[in-house]
Amino acid sequence: MANFGVKQKLFWRLRASEKRIILIMGDGFCSILALFLALLLWARETDEWLGFSWEFLLERPPAWYYLLPVLWILLLSGLYDVRKASKVMETIGGIAMSALLSSSIYLLIFFLAERGTLPRLGVALFFIGSAFFTLIWRLIYIQVFNAPRFLRRVIIVGAGNSGRTMAKIAKNSWPVPFYLVGFVDDDPDKTGIEVEGFPVLGNGKELLTIVEEKEISDIIFAITKEMNPSMLDSVLLAEEKGIEVTTMPIIYEEIMGRVPIFLLQTDWVLRSLVDQAHVNRFYEIGKRAIDILGGLIGGVFLIGLFPFISLFIKLDSSGPIIYRQIRLGKNGKEFTIIKFRTMIIDAEKDGKARPAIEHDERITKIGGLLRKSHLDELPQVINILNGEMSLVGPRSERPEIVEKYQKQIPFYRARLFVKPGLTGWAQVNYGYASDAEQNSIKLEYDLYYIKHRDLMLDISILFQTVGSVIGLKGR
Repeated sequence: MANFGVKQKLFWRLRASEKRIILIMGDGFCSILALFLALLLWARETDEWLGFSWEFLLERPPAWYYLLPVLWILLLSGLYDVRKASKVMETIGGIAMSALLSSSIYLLIFFLAERGTLPRLGVALFFIGSAFFTLIWRLIYIQVFNAPRFLRRVIIVGAGNSGRTMAKIAKNSWPVPFYLVGFVDDDPDKTGIEVEGFPVLGNGKELLTIVEEKEISDIIFAITKEMNPSMLDSVLLAEEKGIEVTTMPIIYEEIMGRVPIFLLQTDWVLRSLVDQAHVNRFYEIGKRAIDILGGLIGGVFLIGLFPFISLFIKLDSSGPIIYRQIRLGKNGKEFTIIKFRTMIIDAEKDGKARPAIEHDERITKIGGLLRKSHLDELPQVINILNGEMSLVGPRSERPEIVEKYQKQIPFYRARLFVKPGLTGWAQVNYGYASDAEQNSIKLEYDLYYIKHRDLMLDISILFQTVGSVIGLKGR
């Protein structure tokens, strides 16, 4: 068989993870360039006697000033989803939100610091430069890296339900995650037909020929049942030739940021998720430290805002200020969640548990504003400090809701492997859910978080949540 030459021909065909690295490197370069120009302009101020010199760089900026590029990249964390990064309006909105957050940091420094004690000018110049250079770089990225020459050329092995789902994602996603050439399947009835608009090109024995002729860079393995030994042999030989072979659930996670719960084997939770639930102790210590710090900061805001929020709640409707409800925590342990009341009294007169829905008539006027700003959840800092909740994790649910959905949605109780959170991966990507279909999507995000969680993901979610609060994107 002829040499594939895949590495030579397809060097520039990039995966989502590789595009993410390019984005981070580009943003890092922009922020370092902004830092350099900020220092240069700062040093040229008329009252700066050192000028732009090594003495200036060593003596004038405090050590933390040189960490501002790291902060800028964290502020952009929501834009490292390659789907968002490839859309002009999402990019402009994300950078604008990051600039708004950085402006808040600047104003905090401006008003709290005495003149001459902190580099107010240097901070302002850095954030202005970072926003400008990053916007230019991201617009260039959208034009260049969405070009067809950078797309992976893919065939899917298996034209069943799993393969169909992958094809739908390829067809309906924007930007297109890869160029799908077609399917390979051993079912003779499928050869020559189209599945979701893509042709079934042949069977397992023809796989290697198809890969060579179509210049395939990747094979997505989407067979969930038994397969012919010849198909397995062909897939393994293709990988030996330099073709990237990946299973459908992994690609689904990479593209969607979710776990495909309806396409997984029943023992997946044991093979893949239980091990991930037992993370290392250093992560748990770091996460708890962030929870305590965040809880204390939130407690300060709670004390300061409590009188005003309480007054507005009382003026808007009769009833208590604080709302308490039983929720399920880690490993199914019950605890009492504390929130500001946002609904009318007797919102569930029939005694049936019903989650909030969009335009819910039970929500009061002030309650709607509290939900949009997420201020209704501020008292939960008490649950966080008590160790019942975390800043980041799946949304806590009532026992009745969990009992209902675990009968309808596979792996639903797996979300109880970790502490519930004030915010989470599902919340920043999807928001609230009111029925089984929406909750299944939200669960896919929750299980992705449990499987992939680490401190960087937690910090990214926190920054995205701050942006959501400022933009009044809650419900």
